[in-house]
Amino acid sequence: MNHIITRQARARAALVAAVSRRIPGPRDRGDVPGWVLITIMTAGLVTALWAIAGPQLGQLFSDAISNVKGP
Repeated sequence: MNHIITRQARARAALVAAVSRRIPGPRDRGDVPGWVLITIMTAGLVTALWAIAGPQLGQLFSDAISNVKGP
């Protein structure tokens, strides 16, 4: 009878060990994905460039529109 219980315990331990290797643990969670960082950094760069070059770009657009001649 003890052999049966020991075999069952070993089989159960082996099964738990095999399953725990396949299921990602909590250490795989909580990390910010790369695409989130890229999106935030791109938005920051666009905002900074817009703050610096916004008036010049607006003037450039206004000049281009005013130079358009229609039929």
